[in-house]
Amino acid sequence: MMTSNNVMHEITPLTPGDCFTISSRVKNKFDFPLHYHDEYELNFIINAKGAKRVVGGNIEVITDLELVLIGPNLYHTWFTHQCCSEDITEVTIQFHKDLFDDKFLRRNQMSFVKAMLERSQRGISFPPETIMVLKDRLLSLDKKNGFDSVLELLSILHDLSISRNMKTLSDPAFAIEKFNYNSRRIEKVYEYLNTNYTKSVTLAEVARIANMPEASFSRFIKKRTGKTFIDSLNEIRLGHASRMLIDSTTTVAEIAYKCGFNNISNFNRIFKRKKLCIPKEFRETYTGNRIFI
Repeated sequence: MMTSNNVMHEITPLTPGDCFTISSRVKNKFDFPLHYHDEYELNFIINAKGAKRVVGGNIEVITDLELVLIGPNLYHTWFTHQCCSEDITEVTIQFHKDLFDDKFLRRNQMSFVKAMLERSQRGISFPPETIMVLKDRLLSLDKKNGFDSVLELLSILHDLSISRNMKTLSDPAFAIEKFNYNSRRIEKVYEYLNTNYTKSVTLAEVARIANMPEASFSRFIKKRTGKTFIDSLNEIRLGHASRMLIDSTTTVAEIAYKCGFNNISNFNRIFKRKKLCIPKEFRETYTGNRIFI
């Protein structure tokens, strides 16, 4: 089994105030490395017959119609493999793992969606009949706005959840350990970091928020989240920076300083280590095809 050291942790530009993000593009190859992220992802691909899909421990060559739901922190990617198409259409929808509150999901009318989201921890592929029914709605989701978009996403997820013949893809062992924070202290810390990421934030002040000594807090956050304090802070900063790179014409240097990085070279280095490209390349790749709801 691969360890997370071999696999890129993608920090998506979805901020706490967003419900979901949708990107659509036409391309002639797949070049994103094997990766995982904290969000759910629904990926719809047309005209990529012969490409290879990797989800956890499952590897398959895909057909012309592909629709897959990936749960949080599950390794996945698509490789060009034997695909010769010059116009692959890919629509990617990513949404927060807490977009639907646990209590909401336990309501009777949400039972199918709840079961599907739980199953997606191993990845789910949907059959061609289901894809054909939802194809036009998936392609036009980015034309809707605000609340209508959220309602339509929920409706699409419900229709997927009652689909017959959905297929679970991966063996359970391939999902990364699910860090269930189950901790008001960690929640308070993340709220604080999301509010103060633009400033210089010290371990001492965050330990105070958690009401713990510094050394104890360092061990605590690593155990509960799998990340050190500084990694957690940098990931929040990178998420906001990614969003600004896509959503604004602010210079890379300004974005670095606005997101709490003390110098541009430090920002570039951390960004490249986490995203495998420099901020300028990231901006060129994503500008114009991603919408935040």
